[in-house]
Amino acid sequence: GMFMSILDIQIVSASLTEIQAGLSAGADEVTWVQTAYLIAEVIMIPLSGFLSRAFSTRYVFTFCAGGFTIMSFLCAYATSIEQMIVFRAVQGFIGGGMIPTVFASAFTIFPPSKRVIVQPIIGLVATLAPTIGPTVGGYLTDVFSWHWLFLVNIGPGIAVTLVSWFLIDFDEPDLRLLKNFDWTGLFSMSIFLGALEYVLEEGPSKNWFDENIIRYAAFASLLGAIIFFWRSYISTNPIVDLRVRNTSFWAGSLFSFVLGIGLYGLTYIYPVYLARVRGDTALQIGQTMFITGLVQMLSAPIVGRVMMRVDARILLAIGFANFGVSCALMTQVTKDWDFWQLLIPQIFRGSSLMLCMVPVNSIAMGALAPQEMKNASGLFNLTRNLGGAVGLAIINTFINNRWALHLTRLREQVTASSERAQ
Repeated sequence: GMFMSILDIQIVSASLTEIQAGLSAGADEVTWVQTAYLIAEVIMIPLSGFLSRAFSTRYVFTFCAGGFTIMSFLCAYATSIEQMIVFRAVQGFIGGGMIPTVFASAFTIFPPSKRVIVQPIIGLVATLAPTIGPTVGGYLTDVFSWHWLFLVNIGPGIAVTLVSWFLIDFDEPDLRLLKNFDWTGLFSMSIFLGALEYVLEEGPSKNWFDENIIRYAAFASLLGAIIFFWRSYISTNPIVDLRVRNTSFWAGSLFSFVLGIGLYGLTYIYPVYLARVRGDTALQIGQTMFITGLVQMLSAPIVGRVMMRVDARILLAIGFANFGVSCALMTQVTKDWDFWQLLIPQIFRGSSLMLCMVPVNSIAMGALAPQEMKNASGLFNLTRNLGGAVGLAIINTFINNRWALHLTRLREQVTASSERAQ
């Protein structure tokens, strides 16, 4: 369930043109197929902790898995861009509940001695799904049609829904939490996170604060943040309890934010380079990007065993250093780089993602009390998604600025005195 939810963040990114053609949508409209999902998901992630405490993990996860499957079906058979955007928003909102619930459940059910097995699996899912998302999406669209971006979820979704209902049974609902439900906190959090995600998603294409709508959204996000933080500290039963007094958790959340920048940023820029600069097909992109996923799968069990013998902070330092090396190697990239020249940077990237993700999970969640897990898991996963949004905003701003620079340079050469221009 968590894999499907994370995969669907990026699965449409390589196929937006086909969706646009299939639904007769405009270029500005079709980007909302991804933006609507992200905005809705980022609101649900911190809310899921409260919902699973109030209704139990079994009910929340089953509802999310079933709802996600239904919305996937409706997305596949949407007949207009308006329908698609609405279905994607609901799909993102419902799917966002599965991500932090998995993290919280793993640290609640399993004792520390068993977490060395579970943490690499969760880390692999959290990093592999966004890595292969664009590749899977592009391949499905090429071989079948864009409808299969969503139909591929139906079978696994039904299975997860049934398994969740019959097998999850480790906590009970606490409906007393609904008596003092903080509606002000819910609405302010929705405005804060939704408007922030919109600013980060649309800001680069609208030249940031040159557009009124970005300024209004930024102001709404700031106002929502002030009210949300105020309610989180004074409310008897806050939607998200920010009073977690554990320095390891907040340090791990900060590392998760930085990891999100690199994870989602490079997942976005690699396929863009391969498609637009090298002109690779979806299958060729998949073959190239597969290396990162393969290295992640191979290194996950190794990292789990090493975690038993080596301090998590040391692994974290090595992981971020290796990630830096993979980025440094890519700074020399040209349009002529082929599969083999991209091999070494991807090996560094794939192994470093696991060296970062597993220790980060352990540092953030490993020292918390069981009653803190559900609330803290939502906050922890939120930081990774926000980091990804910031990373994409930075990268797209750089691309847009460089595009403008190159156009300026071209215009400087087209003069009346230039023989080439004449």
